[in-house]
Amino acid sequence: MASGGYKTKSADEDSLTITSASDSISISQFPTLTRYVIGKTSDMELAVLLMALQLACKATSRACCKAGIGNLFGLAGEVNSTGDDQKKLDVLSNDIFIDALKNCGACAVLVSEEDEEPIWVPEDRAGRFVVAFDPLDGSSNIDCNVSTGTIFAVYEKMPDRKSASMADILRTGNDIVVAGYCMYGAATELMITFKGHGLHRFTLDPSLGEFVHIQAHVKMPEGGGKKIYSCNEGNSQNWDPAIKAIVAKYKEGDKPYAARYVGSMVSDVHRTLLYGGIYLYPADSKSKNGKLRVLYEGFPMAFIMEAAGGSASCGLFKGKIQRLLDIVPTNIHEKCPVIIGCNRDVDAVIAEYKKQGLV
Repeated sequence: MASGGYKTKSADEDSLTITSASDSISISQFPTLTRYVIGKTSDMELAVLLMALQLACKATSRACCKAGIGNLFGLAGEVNSTGDDQKKLDVLSNDIFIDALKNCGACAVLVSEEDEEPIWVPEDRAGRFVVAFDPLDGSSNIDCNVSTGTIFAVYEKMPDRKSASMADILRTGNDIVVAGYCMYGAATELMITFKGHGLHRFTLDPSLGEFVHIQAHVKMPEGGGKKIYSCNEGNSQNWDPAIKAIVAKYKEGDKPYAARYVGSMVSDVHRTLLYGGIYLYPADSKSKNGKLRVLYEGFPMAFIMEAAGGSASCGLFKGKIQRLLDIVPTNIHEKCPVIIGCNRDVDAVIAEYKKQGLV
C-alpha cells in the first residue's frame, strides 16, 4: 500500500515489456499504457481514471491533427480563468477532458486552467480522486502547427471526508500520486509517473489507437546532459539580478549554452528531460509571482522532473528560495516561478541568488 491509500505494485514488478523498434504486423506483444497501468496498480478506481485520461489525450491529439480541416484554428472569442484569450481548441480540449473525467466514476473534483471555479462531480458519479489539468498547454502555437500538450496531476481525496472540499485541492505537490503530460507533436507522446515508480514514456501508435511503452525509468542525462537553456528572453529587462547574471553566463566562453525556446511548456520540458539543461520561467518586476500556474503546470512538471532525477525550484519566491513541490497554494489558479532541469543548472541558479546577496 503506497502513501495516501492508493495501491501500487512493488518496485521489483516495475520491469514490464518495452516495445521493440518495429512496425511489423507479425509482432505479438503490445506493451500498451493500459497494460502498464493495470500492471502498476491494484487500485482499479485509479486505473479507470487513467484510462479516462488517456482517452481524452487521444481525442485531443486527433483534434490537433485535424484542426485545419475541422476549422479549429483561431480564437473562440472568450478568455479563460487567468485572462488568456481562448483558442477554439482550448475550449474543445477542455470539454473533452471534463466529459471523460466527470463520467469515469473515479473523480471527486476537477481543476482546469479554462474554468474559474473547481468542477465538483455529482455524488452519484464521484470517486476518490482529484485531477488538476491544463487541457492544451501552448495553444497559442496551434495555428502555426507547433507542438502543444496536456499536463495533469492526480491527488487522492482526504480519507476523513465523505465529500470533496477545497482542502483536497489546495495541497503541496508532495501529495501527488500520479502526474504526467501528453505532447501533441510530430508524434503524440505521453510521459507518466506513479509516485516512487519512476518516469515512463509512451508513444501513440495510430494504427492501434494505443499508447505503446517505449522507455522505462526515464532519467535525465548523466551529469546534466547538453548545455541548453530555455526561457523567454523577451522578459529579460524585468528579471531580477540573479536571473540576468545566470543567463549572461550561459552565453560566455568558447562553448556557450545553446538557447532553445518553443513557448509551449510541454515541449520545452520534454526536450529538457531528454537532452538535459534547464527551463526557466522566473518571476519578474511585472509578474512578481511568475506566470505559470502552480496546480496544473508547476506541480506536475516538478513532480515529473524530480522522478527523472532532476530538480525543481521556484528560485527566489516570496522572499526565499523554495522547492517547487513544497509550495502551499491558496487558490486554484495561483501562480509561481518555475526553474526546473538538471541538478547542475538548477543548483547554479540557486548559487547565483546567494552570490548576489538576494537570500
